[in-house]
Amino acid sequence: MSLAPKPPGPLMRLRQANLSMVGKLTVVTAVMFGFGYAMVPMYKHICEALGINVLSLSEQQVPGAAGARNTQVDLTRTITVEFDANARGPWDFKPELRTVRVHPGEVTTVVYEFRNRQPRTMAAQAIPSYAPKQATAHFNKLECFCFSEHTLAPGETKRWPVVFVIDPKLPKDVQTITLSYTFFEVGGKVPQAPGVAKAPGGSV
Repeated sequence: MSLAPKPPGPLMRLRQANLSMVGKLTVVTAVMFGFGYAMVPMYKHICEALGINVLSLSEQQVPGAAGARNTQVDLTRTITVEFDANARGPWDFKPELRTVRVHPGEVTTVVYEFRNRQPRTMAAQAIPSYAPKQATAHFNKLECFCFSEHTLAPGETKRWPVVFVIDPKLPKDVQTITLSYTFFEVGGKVPQAPGVAKAPGGSV
């Protein structure tokens, strides 16, 4: 007389279920990993077949470039940028370069120099203007001293950079842009000039 095998107990069934689940998860993980690994060449082949160029800059080889180049730079156009400085007061204010030639989309840096020739501390600020007017919306300053006020001691000299880029959407008929700064003293925020006495009541 043979004895029938005993059915697995609850603990055994739980272990078998866990092993089955681990096996299924392992298979799913392997399939997902393989699919993700194959996505890159598949994506490249699809883009090449459809004529879509959406690969990263690091994957594009630009002749004559040591590394990736900003594809937003329009090398077919050259814009002349002139720099002007208006100093309304006893101080020196000038750009180190009077003109540069840049491509639209190219990041460029120029430097302005300011010297306070007064025997007192002063606070001043610059206001930019552009010519022609239609270039204003396409002249993007990434860094500029005109964004804040500056305090200079007597005889102090400071140099400030202007980092800018010209939007490639600049109208085709604009070939020259003039950036002009007017540097003026900010009233009420500097010490009183030497030798000036205050009248009673605080007025000068």
